Amino acid sequence: MTDTLTASASAVVDAPADEVFAYICRPTAHPDISGDRSVRGGVTGPEQLSAEGDRFGMRMKMYGLPYRITSTVVEFEPGRRIAWCHPGRHRWRWEVEPLEDGRSKVTETFDMSTSPIKPALRLLGYPGAHQANVERSVANVARHFAD
Repeated sequence: MTDTLTASASAVVDAPADEVFAYICRPTAHPDISGDRSVRGGVTGPEQLSAEGDRFGMRMKMYGLPYRITSTVVEFEPGRRIAWCHPGRHRWRWEVEPLEDGRSKVTETFDMSTSPIKPALRLLGYPGAHQANVERSVANVARHFAD
C-alpha cells in the first residue's frame, strides 16, 4: 500500500512473533532481508538492536554506487516495533503482530513523513519507488522462516 508519504507491505510468517522480531533486529540479517538488495553487509554496531538510540552501519549500493551509511533506531517497542533512520531522517519501520495460530504478521513501512528532504525524495519517485522493495523485504522474512 502506498500513499503520498509511505510505502508499506505485510506478510504472514510461519514463526512466532518473538522469533521474527529478533531476526529483524539483527543487522547482519539485512542483506538477506533487503528487498532491493541495496544492503551489502559490512555491519558495524550491536549484534542485536534493542533500544532507541542504537546505531549500526552498513555497506550499501544504489544506482550502481557503493557507499556506507549509519542508521539510528528511533522507535522501539520490544517484540513489536522497530524503526531506524539515517541522516535523511526517513524511516524504515518494522512491526510484528502475533497471530493466534503461532504465526505472525510482519509489516515493513518506508516512511518519508519525518524527512526534511521530501521534495528530493519525490523527485526520485519515492515513496512509490519503494513499494516493490518493501513487498520483497517482507516476503524475504517469510521465506527465511519457511526454509
